[in-house]
Amino acid sequence: MPSLEQKFTLHVPSSTQNLAMIRDFVSSVGEQAGLREEDVAKLELAVDEACANAIEHAHGHDATKEVVVRATFDERTLHIEVVDTGRGFDLGHLAPADVEALVHERRSGGLGMTVMRSLMDEVSYEIVPGDGNRLRLVKRLDK
Repeated sequence: MPSLEQKFTLHVPSSTQNLAMIRDFVSSVGEQAGLREEDVAKLELAVDEACANAIEHAHGHDATKEVVVRATFDERTLHIEVVDTGRGFDLGHLAPADVEALVHERRSGGLGMTVMRSLMDEVSYEIVPGDGNRLRLVKRLDK
């Protein structure tokens, strides 16, 4: 018997004031998917980074734009998709973050993709002309 897929979507104005609401949404989805508490915290952090990047870099803090978070899970996998309509970027040209240099220089920022990749099983990014930018995060469920 095929597993039942569950889908959830959250639309919010592109403002950092909505990051807490996004974390609550993702936390709830992670719990419903059966993630352990530690993995829910990792999921929250990864999605928070993705949405903060969309708000800051893609939309330039323009709250008239919207960030969409879509979550889908079945008994094997949880998929999160963060969609924005701002400036996209080429993931292939994004150099890996030099964490040691950032620590030495006491700089923050520039770690979003590194953090997301370390917390999730898969991370991908796609620019869909006319339909926004999509950052996809995948977490395999241990059931």
